[in-house]
Amino acid sequence: MNDIRRTILWVVFGFSLVMLWDQWQLHNGKKPTFFSSVTPPVVATESSQTNAAPNPVATQTPAALPADGAPDTNQTKADIIEVQTKLLKLRFDTQGASLIYAELLNHKDVHRPGSNVTLMDNSKERVYLAQTGLVGGPTGASWPTHKSPMRLTSPSNFKDGEDSLVLRFESETLGGVKLIKSYTVHKNSYVLSVQHEILNQSGETISPQIYVQLVRDGNKPEGESAFYSTFTGPAVYTNSKKYQKIEFSDIEKNKADFEKKSDMGYVAMVQHYFASAWLMDDAQTRDLYARKIDTNLYSVGMVAPLPALANESKQIHQTRLFVGPQEEKLLESLYPGLELVKDYGWLTILAKPLYWLLDKLYGFIGNWGWSIVALVVVLKIAFYWLNSQAYKSMGKMKAINPKIMEMRERLKDNPQQMQMEMMKIYREEKVNPLGGCLPIAVQIPFFIALYWVLLSSVEMRNAPWVAWVQDLAAPDPWFILPLLMTLTSLLQTWLNPTPPDPIQAKMMWIMPLAFSVMFFFFPSGLVLYWLSNNILSIAQQWMINKQLGVLN
Repeated sequence: MNDIRRTILWVVFGFSLVMLWDQWQLHNGKKPTFFSSVTPPVVATESSQTNAAPNPVATQTPAALPADGAPDTNQTKADIIEVQTKLLKLRFDTQGASLIYAELLNHKDVHRPGSNVTLMDNSKERVYLAQTGLVGGPTGASWPTHKSPMRLTSPSNFKDGEDSLVLRFESETLGGVKLIKSYTVHKNSYVLSVQHEILNQSGETISPQIYVQLVRDGNKPEGESAFYSTFTGPAVYTNSKKYQKIEFSDIEKNKADFEKKSDMGYVAMVQHYFASAWLMDDAQTRDLYARKIDTNLYSVGMVAPLPALANESKQIHQTRLFVGPQEEKLLESLYPGLELVKDYGWLTILAKPLYWLLDKLYGFIGNWGWSIVALVVVLKIAFYWLNSQAYKSMGKMKAINPKIMEMRERLKDNPQQMQMEMMKIYREEKVNPLGGCLPIAVQIPFFIALYWVLLSSVEMRNAPWVAWVQDLAAPDPWFILPLLMTLTSLLQTWLNPTPPDPIQAKMMWIMPLAFSVMFFFFPSGLVLYWLSNNILSIAQQWMINKQLGVLN
């Protein structure tokens, strides 16, 4: 039994070292040694953006979309319309009436002091846009797309007392069709209502299709940690297959696997803490696509057929665009399944109720740091009995450890006899060598789920705890929490029974030191969670060891 336990520990430790080395390689700009990873793409240059060649990826594009989705980075100031609300600063380009800039005014950029988070942008450093247009015209005809010139025909400033502003962009008549695109911007919302009014002046009945898409470069967000992984890229949601993430590398290889036709759903661009998404509310058939449109430039979108439109008539299509933080309750209220862009992975079934409880505790306490501590206390109470069984088993192991050590020394030249004697001692003392592991193993999924809750929750950004910790999403600036974490881990090792094998005993002291290295780069909220868990575990284990009389 002891050999089994030793093997488990060695496997866990060895795998952890492999993962740590791989992440260190990535952190230093090198290729991973053991696990393949996407090579960080290069930012598209101005020349590649303004002279994009038609894209051949037709298998993922359900309609004849404009092949050139690359933006023009040479707009004049007159081409740009800027609007500011209480939450967002937005910029629209009159070329196609596309959204080309979105700054989140309530979210500070931790990597650029004094600046806010810029989610969407159209610059040499970042390309991230929201575009729409019409397709489906007869051969040789071009209807208004995101590349068509449009003009603003409405005021661009909020009037006193108004909570919303309508920006109305009107195209020229192209191929007998005119498109009027209206954005309704709300002062206190991350959602823009987008109306497309289509006027048919072609002299015949037409069957237009509307497309909405998000265009983004393949670069990771600035400052992303090499010590924990978060997803950046497109995602789609459909009624049958639910939430589906799409890697940029799979688009590049034309191997993206997702449902491409549905009667409901959304498309999104996701990154750590923030997202954008096109939301079609109508229960209508839509094709979903993801494609590469230029060097290091990708799009994800939907194409929806509209009812036939007679000559000299018009029709209106409504949709919505979300641009903002991944606040779970807000996302749930906007669209079915939109909250899944806050990705908890395979432990969502545990993570969602843990977030709900954390949010309730915050509503009572008013501080996210203390709410984390309170949640750990609640979990410790819930698992008190299981932990007690584990610590009692470890305490008994610690009590018989001198007898085990003496026996190993006496029979060191007879391994087979040593194993038989060890099993005999375990039976006589009524000790299960795995008794300290199994009760704790039951709890591991809950604590991993809580890890992802804390890592994914945008509420932790810029959220203070005490004195020196003013941002629970950033590493501790004074490394106080990681140092305390290391000390408590070492104290736990001392409280645990010493393994009979001298090499294993040394590794038990090295493991907490090796793991603690990563915590110096983890967000403060995550370290606070582990530290709180360690302190409560030490208190319970100390009490049980004292009752068993095994403290030394």
